[in-house]
Parts: sequence; structure tokens; C-alpha cells
Amino acid sequence: MFKNFNDLADRTLNGEPVTPEEALQLLETSDQDMLDLVAAAARLRREHFGMTVKVNYLVNLKSGLCAEDCGYCSQRLNSGAGILKYSWLTPEQAVEQAQHGIKGGASRVCLVASGRGPSNREVNTVTQTVEALKEQHPGVEVCACLGLLKDGQAETLSDAGVDAYNHNLNTAESNYESICSTHTYQDRVDTVERAKGAGLSPCSGLIVGMRETDEQLVEALFALRELDSDSVPVNFLMPFEGTPLAGTWQLSPQKCLKILAVVRFVCPDKEIRMAGGREMHLRSLQPLALHVVNSLFLGDYLTSEGQAAKADLDMIADAGFTVLGSASDDASNADTAAVPEPYEKVDLGLEPALRRRGAGTAVAPNA
Repeated sequence: MFKNFNDLADRTLNGEPVTPEEALQLLETSDQDMLDLVAAAARLRREHFGMTVKVNYLVNLKSGLCAEDCGYCSQRLNSGAGILKYSWLTPEQAVEQAQHGIKGGASRVCLVASGRGPSNREVNTVTQTVEALKEQHPGVEVCACLGLLKDGQAETLSDAGVDAYNHNLNTAESNYESICSTHTYQDRVDTVERAKGAGLSPCSGLIVGMRETDEQLVEALFALRELDSDSVPVNFLMPFEGTPLAGTWQLSPQKCLKILAVVRFVCPDKEIRMAGGREMHLRSLQPLALHVVNSLFLGDYLTSEGQAAKADLDMIADAGFTVLGSASDDASNADTAAVPEPYEKVDLGLEPALRRRGAGTAVAPNA
């Protein structure tokens, strides 16, 4: 066991990985000692990523209409959530949506589609989108998230210019059957391995707050470390009405911040993203979380609204960080950076705000 948080950070920086027992001990940190934990985790973040924040932007290519029964998902089979439902965007529509995020500072666009997994024809539709997007924005990274992949599909995506593939483990193997019955935990691992085998950067994370124990959370984190995921998105359960996990509230802002700090200790050199549900659960601690994570989604999510995109960018600047790839991503410009204009905080309340703008609507996206 470690003597204190800084001792553990020193060991981690020297290449000695934390153990599951130590990670569990970190999760049990008292609220009184939380800032010390965050400060130690911040040392790891700065060592590997400096003071930059990677901005990602989601484009929901197909919303709802899913035959899987994932208990957390508003797009699931027989979902009663009043979400937007539409079939595939055309490549032109998808590129138009992506450009809003790129103009807002996103260096990675995440193309997502609901469903168990794509047909080869649907993969070809995605490749057309990627090729058109890369033609106009050759420097942008593209991550695809299309569900379970069949043999050869990862290679097709890679050949078209896709850089990364997202498929979250979501929870511990020991907890998986409690959240889904239409596919297995191993199905998810196999898809991440297929993506890696095709040369795609693996992006795999989890959703916290799904009635898992701290031990199961640690189990999931070490599975992600074993999987060697380059990007680890951490989602916080948004308990949509009309889903089996509606009304599930087991997270506090302090708990969420501790979880992010533990993820940083377990995966010190990986891109860690505070993802869906951050506004609802981290609330006013989001700027503090930037000292632990180094990535976020700009604007809205797949079926719910995030805080205003300008508020995201102002939050990054106000906390002393710069957007990766931006003009201000240079220490020499730090003293001359423009002071951001004040913004009005968006209060999402205690229920997810259903998305009614962007892809699938005639309303401009949040970017």
C-alpha cells in the first residue's frame, strides 16, 4: 500500500502501476481528502498531456431503432424515452453536422450509429462519409462507433481513413448480465480486439452509476488497462425515463471526481474523457475535473443535450487550459490569450434534457 497520494503518484511516474487494492483504496478517499487525491492525479495528467484539452464532437448517424436491450440506453429495444428517432444520415448531412463541431474546436469527430452492429452496406455508407469529411478537413481525426464488428469491417473502415474505433466495455464482466442480455461482455472485448488488429486506435470506456460496486468499478478499470485502450471515455449514467435504470441515482459530484482520479492513476498515460452525464453529475466540479481528465465532448450527446458549446470552451479557458490544436495551444501565447466573455450557466435539472437540435432535425446543432 502507499503512504500518501503523492507517494503513489511518484511511483506511477516511475513506471510502477497501481494495484487493484490501491485503486479501491483511492476510491474510498474521504471528501475531506478529495482535493489531495485530485492534486496527485493532476501530476500524472500534466506529465503526459500538459495543459491541453482534446475536444471531441459527436455526430449521431442513426438514432433509436435499436434491437439490443442495454438497460442504460435511451435507444434500447422498447425504450419509452421520448428521443429523436431517425434512420441513417446521408454522407452530406453527416459532414455538415461534423463541420459545426470542427469549427467549434473539435480535433476528433465521432461518428456513431445505434444498433447491434453494421451491415457491410452500412459500413460503406460510413466510409463515404469519412472520405468526404477527410477531403474537406484532412487534419481531423475520425472515430467510428457502430456496434459489434464482423470480420473484415474494421479493415474496411481503416482503409477509408478512420483513425479510431469506440466500443465501450461499459461495466465489469461480473456486472454485465445485469445490464444487457442480447450480447455478452466478451462480444464487446472481441470487437475492440478486431479494431486493434486492423490498426485502429482503440477507444473503450465505461458508464459509472449503474448499481455497480466499487470492486466492480475497479474490475472494469483494470480490464480497460489490460485491453490497452488509447482513449477511455468515462460516462456517468443518465437515468432516462422509459429505461430499466430510470430513477437510479448513486453518484455525487465528489464521487464522480474521485472516480476520474482513480481512472487517471490506473491509466496514467491514456486520453481520459469526461463524457455523457458530466453536466448532471459533476455539476460545478467540472472545471476541477479538467485537472484530471484531458478530453471532453463538445456540446450535445447522442440523445441528450449538453451544456452550451461556448460554455464548454469558456470553462476550458477559465480553468487555465488550452484546446489541443488551437492557436492558443502554445505556451508562448498564454499571456496574450483573450479573456473569455461571461456565459450563462445551463441548468439541466435532475432529468436528461432530450436532444431536439442538430442531426435529425432542422435546428442548428450545439457547437
